[in-house]
Amino acid sequence: MERCEGYPKAPTWRYSMLQQTASPSRRFNSRIETPGGVWVYWRCGGVDDTSRVRNLSVGGLFIETRKPTAVGTKAKVEFLVQEGQIRAEAVVRYVRTGHGLGLKFTALSDGDRPHLAALLSRLRNLSL
Repeated sequence: MERCEGYPKAPTWRYSMLQQTASPSRRFNSRIETPGGVWVYWRCGGVDDTSRVRNLSVGGLFIETRKPTAVGTKAKVEFLVQEGQIRAEAVVRYVRTGHGLGLKFTALSDGDRPHLAALLSRLRNLSL
């Protein structure tokens, strides 16, 4: 690795600290496993369905479905929960054939964010 002229060499302890704090996971938000009572209505690639949510985070969710959908397909998701209306746009990031889809949120209205936060809070308390 080349250094730019005029810049001192970085101390070696900085490199070891960065290596120790690096996480092997690409996930930015922790998932919360959901009980059987969390469901979503979703539309994706011409498919409409209602599915159970397996796990959820601020960044996305995994839904149970046997309907095939390609990675990269855009989706619209509406939660059917007591916290109130939660509508989001998402993209399929992971497909587990015969089991479900991993969806990453791409848009969530400011009005729906507090409802998602309340849902996550309730689910965290259930898992304690």
